[in-house]
Parts: sequence; C-alpha cells; structure tokens
Amino acid sequence: MQIDLQKLKKEYQKIEHALSLPETLADRARYKKLAKRYSYLKDLIDLGDKREKFKEEKEQLKEMLEEETDQMKELAQSELEELNRKAALLEKKIENKLFEENEPERDLIIEIRAAAGGEESSLFAGDLYKMYSKYAEKNGWKIEVLSSHLTEIGGFKEIVFSLKGKKAFSRLKFESGVHRVQRVPATESGGRIHTSTVTVAVLVEPKEVELKISPDDLKIDTYRASGAGGQHVNVTDSAVRMTHLPTGVVVSCQDERSQIKNRAKALRVLKAKIMEKKMEEEASKVSKLRKTQVGSGQRSEKIRTYNFGEKRVTDHRINFTIYKLDQILEGNLDEIVGQLINAERKKIYENKGLV
Repeated sequence: MQIDLQKLKKEYQKIEHALSLPETLADRARYKKLAKRYSYLKDLIDLGDKREKFKEEKEQLKEMLEEETDQMKELAQSELEELNRKAALLEKKIENKLFEENEPERDLIIEIRAAAGGEESSLFAGDLYKMYSKYAEKNGWKIEVLSSHLTEIGGFKEIVFSLKGKKAFSRLKFESGVHRVQRVPATESGGRIHTSTVTVAVLVEPKEVELKISPDDLKIDTYRASGAGGQHVNVTDSAVRMTHLPTGVVVSCQDERSQIKNRAKALRVLKAKIMEKKMEEEASKVSKLRKTQVGSGQRSEKIRTYNFGEKRVTDHRINFTIYKLDQILEGNLDEIVGQLINAERKKIYENKGLV
C-alpha cells in the first residue's frame, strides 16, 4: 500500500510543535487527540523508513547478482530471498497500521442467546461465553457480565457482557449472527448428533455524547429475580425490566443484589441496543457499506458451524474451514479472525478499484 512519507513527516513535525504549546497542554481533549495521532504517525513513519531501506538493500543485491562471481551471486541470492520474506511481513504491518487508523476504539456489549435446540443450545451458549472470555483474557481485555439467565444444567438462556480493550471492536465485530453446533448432547443416551443454534449480537457501547435518553421515554418495572441458584434470588424486588417507549426496545437485568446496580447495567445494554438499531437503519441506506461488509451482520444470518465429530469449524461467509475445534473453543480465535479481516479488506480494495 502506498504512503507519502514526506507528507507524513511534515504532519508529524507540525503535531510535535503543537504538543509543546501551552494552549494545547491546557486543552486535555485536544492534547489527547493530537498525542494519539502523533504516536500513530511515528509508528507509520518508522515502517515507511524501513521499507525504503529494504528497497535500497534490494537494489544493491540485484547489482551484485549482475556483477559478482558465482560464489558471491549465490550468497546475494540467498540474502535477497530472505530480504523479500522480511519485506512481505513489513508490507503486512503497513497494511495493518493503515487500516488501524480507520478502526474505532470502541467498548463492546456482546449478547449470547440460546436459540433452537433446547438444553443443548443453552449449553453451547455457555461454551461460546467461555470461548470469548478466554479470547478476552489472551488479549488483556476487561470483561464484565451485565446480565445472565442460567439454566438448571449449567448453560445460559442468555448472557450479556461488556468488553473493554484495544482492538476488541476490530477483532470481534464479525461475531454477530447465528452460530450452529453439531454434536452428540451429554443428555442424549442414543448417541445421535443434534444440531442446535445460538445467536450472538455484538453491540457498540455508545458514549454519553452520542446517545442521551430522556427519563420520560423509559418504563421501568421491578420484580423478584429468578433462576438457577444465588442467595438473592426470590428475596427482594431487585430485578429490573427497562423499556424504551419510542423504539420498543426491552432489556432486563437481575444479576446484582442491588436494584440500583441492575438499573445501571440495564441502561447500558438498552443504550447499546438502541444504538444498534440506529446503526442498522443508517447502514441500510448506505449501499457502499454493505459492499465492504463480510456478511450482513444481522442476527438471523448463519455465520459459523462447530462440528464436534469432525473437530471442524466452518465460517460460511468466507468458506473457511479449520480442523482445530478444541483450540478455537479455548479462545484461540486469531486464525479465523485473521481470515475475516483479510476478506473484509479485499472487499474494500475491490470497492475502491484497487484489485
């Protein structure tokens, strides 16, 4: 991918000067924005300088191949091959850095719901929650359960949790949709393979300035929590059901002993769902966005199958299959995520006429 090093360096110097000015130091928001851009430019310029150095070294090695003895040519050829390998890795780093600028750093709220398949579906909802939890741990992301409905056998009818951390959005934005599992259930004595489904919704948690909700637009009901276990279950009216009257969006939360805490968590989920609704409405109007998406991003779209008998995971949007089911469920999602990112970038290139 092409970058104008001289242009980047001029901007870098301009920001460096701005960061030293008293008026910039006094404006925390502006300083933070400039400092982030400054750090980004430094990384990109370093990569660009390295690319230029590689180009010079390649030219020198090509000259050696034309002029030197057979023994030196052999050495030069070996060095050129190694340099080409390093250059390819560098190009990937530059590509990642360029796309990184356009990827918003956003906190997420992920909702996992059991769908078709009864108890087996709720058990697999639990498996997916563990998978995402382990992936979050590997990446150093902070995870917080906002709402959950346990089943008697240890699965989830529904679990909603937030994720905070660098690149969480860019790596998990592809997970929305229907996840299908094919396996012999633990409760099945006949050994027959069952197919069950779980839905996943990845929501962007809106910032305060992006979405303000009037208290007059909310209907809040309280009731006694119910579910599998927990000392506070069925003791006080701590559970909260919150309805946004203009949109009809409804959420509930019963995990906390405190009604106030449940209200706060329910409001976070409610805002995320309202934001999702708005984003879907906007996306449907913008055809270019649809052209660059991997799949529709809708909850009703079947995106992935987990086949336990074959230890196979297939992502249907990009026709990618990997026979590492155990590793995937242990939170090793990078291989699948990497394929999805590449597919999205390819679509972007095609839409821009670059390939």
